Amino acid sequence: MTLVKEDQQLSPIAPLLQPLTIRGMTIPNRLVMAPMTRSFCPDNLPGDDVVGYYQRRGEGGTGLIVTEAIGTDHPAAVGDTGLGEMNLPLFAGQDTVDAWARVVRAVHPTGAKIIPQLWHQGPMRMPNAEAPAFSPSGHYGDPEKAADYYIEKAKLIAATDMPVPSDEEIADVVEGFGRAAAQAMAAGFDGLALHGAHGYLIDSFLWEETNRRTGRWGGDRSQRTSFAVEVIKACRRAIGEDKPLIFRFSQWKQQDFRARLAETPQELEEILGPLADAGVDLLEASVRYFNTPAFPKESDLSLAGWAKKLTGKLTGAVGGIGFSKGMYDTMSSSSDGANNLPLVLERFEAGEFDIVSVGRALLHDPYWVRKARLGEPLPAFNPLSLTCLT
Repeated sequence: MTLVKEDQQLSPIAPLLQPLTIRGMTIPNRLVMAPMTRSFCPDNLPGDDVVGYYQRRGEGGTGLIVTEAIGTDHPAAVGDTGLGEMNLPLFAGQDTVDAWARVVRAVHPTGAKIIPQLWHQGPMRMPNAEAPAFSPSGHYGDPEKAADYYIEKAKLIAATDMPVPSDEEIADVVEGFGRAAAQAMAAGFDGLALHGAHGYLIDSFLWEETNRRTGRWGGDRSQRTSFAVEVIKACRRAIGEDKPLIFRFSQWKQQDFRARLAETPQELEEILGPLADAGVDLLEASVRYFNTPAFPKESDLSLAGWAKKLTGKLTGAVGGIGFSKGMYDTMSSSSDGANNLPLVLERFEAGEFDIVSVGRALLHDPYWVRKARLGEPLPAFNPLSLTCLT
């Protein structure tokens, strides 16, 4: 059952409560549930608990739900990243289609839209007996630059044998994304999202530290977009022209928080331009704090703002919304709820971005959007909620 909404015009976040059409999908408001991995899918399938988890976020007023990242059928797509991330979902056959169709059927009556985020963990995945980790040049990055909480596992991943894939093996991975996208449509999802950030496979092709290839899949900054472009095209073919495609990108990597894909707006355009042309409808700029200036020497414009300015595409902001600390600052400690929505609104109304993605706040409280709409106090964050079932 959908919650009864109060007069939206009286809400302190009224501008964020307006609908938005992205290709053939119209979402009822601009507040989006960001994708968050929870490892609650035994046998790679969502169960009743996952169905209820997403249904409650729709009932709580979230306009668009982006699911936890779902792997393709490639043997090295998902596994343990050294953080205990097992029980991860896949699109790998009719059983997975049927399981996610149950989630979609539970969410739609709430009025929310729902799309899956597809990923391949690439060099971030611990190798196992089934397959080694998969990286463009067989390279993880410098484990000494990883975050403190992750550095020991990073050293283990970096020390393992990570072969350099052939051009044909890379093409097979692209096809796997297309198959996953087709299965997402068979499950009834409203569109598709791609995880092209944070050091995972798509991002590892964009980043010069992990992509040292020449030829088809490597080269200069623009040429390093080839893998992402082919993945986008494969997914666009699978989902058709009416469904929206969202692409998440980031400067920082889990291998190195200080990493940057681009040092200038011109360099960023070299990366985002081909992605936009390939069929992306909305670029979601993942930063640790949503309003951090992307290029301080140029202006105080955020990464999402620059993406919109450079490509003309819709964009989304994500990072630290509703809290006083960024996500990776709360891995082992709590964060007070912080109503930074006035700052979000200021930039939203200035036209920097079109949607606002909320992560930990919605993980912690399925009715966070409703509370924000009513102007109620926002809850604090406890890292134990990373394993919540609410």
